[in-house]
Amino acid sequence: MYGYRAQPGYGAPPPNAPGYGPPTSYHMASGPIGPPAYQGQAVHAHPQGGMMNGNMRYEYSNMTGKRKALLIGINYAGTSSALRGCWNDAHNMARFIQHQGGYHPDDMVILTDEPTHNMRSLPTRENICQAMHWLVSGAQPGDALFFHYSGHGGQERAVEGDEEDGYNETILPLDYQTAGQMPDDELHARLVRPLPVGCRLTALFDSCHSGTALDLPYVYSTSGNIKETSITMNVGKDLLGAAMEYARGDVVGMVSGLFNTVKSATTNRSAAEYTRQTRSSGADVVMLSGCKDSQTSADAMEAGKATGAMSWAFISVLSQWPQLSYVQLLNATRDLLAAKYSQKPQLSASHPIDMNLLFVI
Repeated sequence: MYGYRAQPGYGAPPPNAPGYGPPTSYHMASGPIGPPAYQGQAVHAHPQGGMMNGNMRYEYSNMTGKRKALLIGINYAGTSSALRGCWNDAHNMARFIQHQGGYHPDDMVILTDEPTHNMRSLPTRENICQAMHWLVSGAQPGDALFFHYSGHGGQERAVEGDEEDGYNETILPLDYQTAGQMPDDELHARLVRPLPVGCRLTALFDSCHSGTALDLPYVYSTSGNIKETSITMNVGKDLLGAAMEYARGDVVGMVSGLFNTVKSATTNRSAAEYTRQTRSSGADVVMLSGCKDSQTSADAMEAGKATGAMSWAFISVLSQWPQLSYVQLLNATRDLLAAKYSQKPQLSASHPIDMNLLFVI
């Protein structure tokens, strides 16, 4: 068996690392349904039955089936790019979902590069691929799957034309220098595409450039609405530039600017439409990421413990408020991180979701 399954009673931290626990110094007044600044509508349970999004049928998972989890923490120990908190993140998250989400230790696989592990427990590309296959194999409607990655993230220039920014977001296995990075297209193919309608996958990426790490087509704002793509923003900037050229009497510059505007809008719109057409799924997939595609995620110290900032925020918020909606969770994690970090967590999904639904794992 690749990796290792947490044993009954699991929860002990790795050597020389403090035990799990949200910081006691974090306080925010709670309201009747969560943090008062973004109560929105009343939190409500997931609807049952199938729904249609265009020609695609999707379904919220009732999460009454089996539960499985894959957790990956890579510190890249002994390298020039070593991190400190990723082992702790994997162990802390495993214990958290065990107590908060009902995941059984026997149904968790954990991959870290801790020195106490055997070769099959190392988060190499091959082991990660095998573990992902284990996670999604045999998935049925009503199942609840959980994926957590804490480690380095990167970007590679895209050649498929399906990325608005021109780059694929990646994660870096332990042996990425020889085995290569794992791009978002591959992660989507391995973790999302095999899932049936009505199967839930909750994914959390605590890594740099992770905003669209699963290439999910519906990205949500803190107001609970689907974000506009970068098309509108970029077109607005280009049109402003063309207007300024015209004001200066530079007709050639104006024409060139308008041409670039149309070209950019067409390219970005094509990428966005392609993503919607090819990345939507009938499965119930929700991803939280530590930052935008253009940002980095902090390897931090909180309450004297090494941790990824996003993993820490996710556990801290849901430990204090277990009954948050999706939009409340997104806002609360952003608020907590904003006090010390510039990164902005993102929430995306495989199909349109009601952001006032209760967040469940």
